Amino acid sequence: MSSTELPETRTAAAPTASRTRAVRIADGEELRSVALPGLTLTVRARPGNRTGLPPALYVHGLGGSSQNWSALMPLLADHVDGEAVDLPGFGDSPPPDDGNYSVTGHARAVIRLLDAGARGPVHLIGNSMGGAVATRIAAVRPDLVRTLTLVSPALPELRVQRSAWPTALIAAPGIAALFAKLTKDWSAEQRVKGVLSLCYGDPGQVTEEGLRHAVEEMERRLELPYFWDAMARSSRGIVDAYTLGGQHGLWRQAERVLAPTLLVYGGRDRLVSYRMARKAAAAFRGSRLLTLPEAGHVAMMEYPETVAQAVRELIADDGGS
Repeated sequence: MSSTELPETRTAAAPTASRTRAVRIADGEELRSVALPGLTLTVRARPGNRTGLPPALYVHGLGGSSQNWSALMPLLADHVDGEAVDLPGFGDSPPPDDGNYSVTGHARAVIRLLDAGARGPVHLIGNSMGGAVATRIAAVRPDLVRTLTLVSPALPELRVQRSAWPTALIAAPGIAALFAKLTKDWSAEQRVKGVLSLCYGDPGQVTEEGLRHAVEEMERRLELPYFWDAMARSSRGIVDAYTLGGQHGLWRQAERVLAPTLLVYGGRDRLVSYRMARKAAAAFRGSRLLTLPEAGHVAMMEYPETVAQAVRELIADDGGS
């Protein structure tokens, strides 16, 4: 699963006919595009506060983007040189040429990015689907991962929470197109508020500015012709990963992870059950567990300071920066 292609790196281009809205870039961030054969990835960089810091890579979840890490990255800039990737078909990254949105496909994309940039080993941080992707990477390419942090990782559950069923249903053939048709009159704000109610332990924490930025990003994504396809195929990829057994099963791969691991679970998570925290802590050898009773599915956005402190301690115990 390694790759030796050299990337073509360029700064983010001006909007084109297929990109009618600009992607938001927070203060201190840099956006660039990395072109590989059959794959183009947008990378959001938050350089460290000084030279010589070890690299970190952040991987978002289903329906998310590199912007999901904008609250956490500056809090870790004194410890790491951070980059957050837009997975294929999400954020500002176009779909992959091969149409592979499986967990393995996303993992291969991240591995190719790391191999091409020769940035490994990195402090790898993933949320939800990105947590499943990061787990697979840490298992099959331990040389690329220095430490592993998983925020509500999408690892297989025997009894999926009822509130997570709609997300799983999107994976069924034709459902995404049907849902898009049935909700065509929904405003971007209505959609965003629905996502926030599902992902946040307390949606009231979101500021008016944060809501406005989220609505603008939703409006931009809804204009992309591949938005629903990327969602449906990636959802299907998660479902497929849940049913995969043997040495390629995610729980079996979790047991093979050698990197020091931090697990973060929210008590109000409606997508990944809080009860899975204990199983995960047992599967990842020598792991440490941070539980946040009031957090939902995106603790790094809800409680970035608390998560950042736990990551700092993990990095420090691994030998610091």
